[in-house]
Amino acid sequence: MALRGPAGLGPGSRRPLDEAVAGAVEREAPALLAAGGAPEDDEEDDGRGRGLLRWDGFSAWLHCVCVVGFDLELGQAVEVIYPQHSKLTDKEKTNICYLSFPDSNSGCLGDTQFCFRFRQSSGRRVSLHCLLDQFDKDLPVYLKDPAYFYGYVYFRQVRDKTLKRGYFQKSLVLISKLPYIHFFHTVLKQIAPEYFEKSEPYLEAACNDVDRWPAPVPGKTLHLPIMGVVMKVRIPTCHDKPGTTQIVQLTQQADTNISVILPTVHEVDIFRCFCPVFLHSQMLWELVLLGEPLVVMAPSPSESSETVLALVNCISPLKYFSDFRPYFTIHDSEFKEYTTRTQAPPSVILGVTNPFFAKTLQHWPHIIRIGDLKPTGEIPKQVKVKKLKNLKTLDSKPGVYTSYKPYLNRDEEIIKQLQKERYVASLMPLQKSISPWKSPPQLRQFLPEEFMKTLEKTGPQLTSRIKGDWIGLYRHFLKSPNFDGWFKTRRKEMIQKLEALHLEALCEEDLLLWIQKHTEVETVDLVLKLKNKLLQADREHLPVKPDTMEKLRTHIDAIILALPEDLQGILLKTGMT
Repeated sequence: MALRGPAGLGPGSRRPLDEAVAGAVEREAPALLAAGGAPEDDEEDDGRGRGLLRWDGFSAWLHCVCVVGFDLELGQAVEVIYPQHSKLTDKEKTNICYLSFPDSNSGCLGDTQFCFRFRQSSGRRVSLHCLLDQFDKDLPVYLKDPAYFYGYVYFRQVRDKTLKRGYFQKSLVLISKLPYIHFFHTVLKQIAPEYFEKSEPYLEAACNDVDRWPAPVPGKTLHLPIMGVVMKVRIPTCHDKPGTTQIVQLTQQADTNISVILPTVHEVDIFRCFCPVFLHSQMLWELVLLGEPLVVMAPSPSESSETVLALVNCISPLKYFSDFRPYFTIHDSEFKEYTTRTQAPPSVILGVTNPFFAKTLQHWPHIIRIGDLKPTGEIPKQVKVKKLKNLKTLDSKPGVYTSYKPYLNRDEEIIKQLQKERYVASLMPLQKSISPWKSPPQLRQFLPEEFMKTLEKTGPQLTSRIKGDWIGLYRHFLKSPNFDGWFKTRRKEMIQKLEALHLEALCEEDLLLWIQKHTEVETVDLVLKLKNKLLQADREHLPVKPDTMEKLRTHIDAIILALPEDLQGILLKTGMT
């Protein structure tokens, strides 16, 4: 299937993704570095323009679109994959097949939407379509999930006497690396109902529209047309203030051509999902924060996936670094790994609907059993915390089954997120200790006991209304995968900051004066090191000042021109200028 963009668009209509493709092709290098600067924050894009490669616009948003149907002999089967060249391994196809249908006991008549998540097969090759990696540096850390695919499902089951099974059962599934739950569910609401009426030609046209979309660049407000509807969205950045919705501020003036305005691309309705367990939300927050094994037993994939995603989101802006599966089935490729009794349950959150799991996972330490979620605004009867031994059968009542004792006393107000501690910032060497003629100084080692001592004078127990064992909570948190993942990310940021400060210190030096006092060999060695610094800064997206890179290039050029012609020639031959 060949999808074409609008004709007659010149170079001026290029999008950031197009520029990156062009730069990579011109340099004949891996397409990981973009040509030109980063786009301005909150700049609007009307969706016009075409990439240099067919499907590059589509692949910036989606890996593929699948149609999963039910065959009387084969069971669930992938009937259609768009684009046709999309690569899925047999294992990935199997996961998609089983995860795209509710369990038979769910009884989902009509239309149902839900989400699943599964591991990408190892060895998947990086292509030019992964150019968006260059924008990852501006994404919030909790929206970076490169090792997994997300599946966004619109499932329809209606009675049909013309079929042997007596029911029409089919799912339209969007497969993406982007965890933009709210956005893709909205896209499916726009296209799935008509697809079930008009079939493949309609799907081809919808994919054609997606292929014309601009890249999902962090900080940009985009107009995304699809099948006669125009959606206005803004892609979050790591610089956004938590809890704010920038797009509201950008839409004060009426947009007559806009059909749908999304205040968020990734968030779910946490209040609605937590309604049945609202009184215990602080305890659940602790369990997620500490990376405790947690299973959500729900009546349908919609309830299970929404609740799991709400749990993961509740510790934002901290990223949940352990695995989580919004919808998990007995056919999942990780089923044996996650249900074995030969070892302790892993740090993972599972959403399940099959009653088989009530027995298989009854050894898990924390289980949430929920009923049907109520519409937004309705507060259902609150479930109780119960002992695990009471969860034995399918008829078990909704509740939180756990023996966990929270570290903190319950606060009636919305729980505040953990803030970055002063102690971690203190590991950063002082800027005055950075010398341009020495390697960047090392970060101080993180010592848990030393950190715990700082809490006595600066900990949240001194100012927070929430009373309880804050010290115990922190001690437990330091052993969790969420702290480990957060600290590794923070450590990397601090190391990159040191490298950036070192570069800036070099730029402030009089390098021409320096080479007058050193030999030609030392000067050539300096040029090589400076070029490596430039490559590192470009490759790792170091947070340097805008003019630092240009200053350093100017220094390098001036030093090379000061060398004898034979040495200049050597540097030219080695590609160092």
